[in-house]
Amino acid sequence: MTYNAGPTASPGNTPASFENATYAKVTWRLLPLLFLCYVASYLDRVNVGFAKLQMLSDLKFSETVYGLGAGIFFIGYFVFEVPSNMILHKVGARLWIARIMITWGIISGAMAYVTTPEMFYIMRFLLGVAEAGFFPGVILYLTYWYPAERRGKITALFMTGIALSGVIGGPLSGWIMHSMPGIWGHTGWQWMFILEAIPSLILGVLVILYMKDRIRDAHWLNEEEKTLLETNIRKEDSQKEHLSLSEMFSHGRVWLGALIYFCFVMGLYGVSFWLPTIIKTTGVTDPLNVGLLTAIPYAFAAVAMVLIARSADARRERRWHVAIPAFLGCVGLLASTVYDHNTTMAMASLTLASIGILTTLPLFWSLPTAFLSGTAAAAGIALINSLGNLAGFVSPFLVGWLKDTTQSTNAGMYVLAASLVIGGLLTLTLPAKLVNK
Repeated sequence: MTYNAGPTASPGNTPASFENATYAKVTWRLLPLLFLCYVASYLDRVNVGFAKLQMLSDLKFSETVYGLGAGIFFIGYFVFEVPSNMILHKVGARLWIARIMITWGIISGAMAYVTTPEMFYIMRFLLGVAEAGFFPGVILYLTYWYPAERRGKITALFMTGIALSGVIGGPLSGWIMHSMPGIWGHTGWQWMFILEAIPSLILGVLVILYMKDRIRDAHWLNEEEKTLLETNIRKEDSQKEHLSLSEMFSHGRVWLGALIYFCFVMGLYGVSFWLPTIIKTTGVTDPLNVGLLTAIPYAFAAVAMVLIARSADARRERRWHVAIPAFLGCVGLLASTVYDHNTTMAMASLTLASIGILTTLPLFWSLPTAFLSGTAAAAGIALINSLGNLAGFVSPFLVGWLKDTTQSTNAGMYVLAASLVIGGLLTLTLPAKLVNK
């Protein structure tokens, strides 16, 4: 993970070199741990897509049962997201993020012992409850440390955890499922759930030992560095809308943000939960080879996420940097349906789709954090994330139902492509002067 110090302009009389060095110091302290936590989070959330390759035949589940189970995670996530983020804002990120990670690690490992559709639904729901608050909590936590002009690429660096979980998780999941069936009486997919839960438990303990809640708590910063960071945050907060909770819930742009995010998450989880299946459809049957191929789109997406976020920060332009990748994601998904029996062309199409979809996500979060602050930011970010992530329920269930109905994933890909176009167009309706900071 690399970090470019960012803008050379500096407020007041603070030398730009000192300011850049201070933010680089903060980034190297905070980002590696948060990044690894997100990799573990995303892997434990979507590894059910790999389990599906063996689990459905072992347990006699239909595609619709799988889609509903994969998506029901987001119902629990939705219900507990806002309360979880409000608790984090009050008790601090360190203890609350650690609690989240340890509980989701335990539940994710227990997924190995699901035997019926009802158990599958309950465990996925509980996994959503456990993880609720992690992602919006980190997005909120970053607003305590970074002003808007630096937050775009920091968020992108954090969210490359999605891509890295695909780069690492695909081959890892494929290898476990290929190599470990029969050991101690467990199937490959059971071992995958058990082994991939362990990093979350370890990282949860490291969060307690390592993370600091606020700038003032950071013993690794000197007084001059703390003052600089706190001054920049106060300056930005003074320019934001200060809304009460009731005003936040009735704020039109918050609901517009939720709708935009819903459209992008439709694309994200459509690809995340179904990518292994789409690759298998092209003729690749060995889980190890499927896992290796899934790493390719995520690797390209990781690079694109950082480069495009850097461009957005340098130009202080957000809307088109979100909309254009969304449109590219649409093109990639549509192309994947044309080449659904050609592995090479399908992989090229899915790579373009992944680049577009994954790039929209970190840049999207520079939009609401540009105009929300304080308690309203805690609740607003959580509300947008929870409502947007309902697409995580709709998307896999809809694709699964359409696959059962049409015997193809193509119809589902058309729906996901359309949602990306809608999200991109809605992004362009936001006032440039409000979000281009």
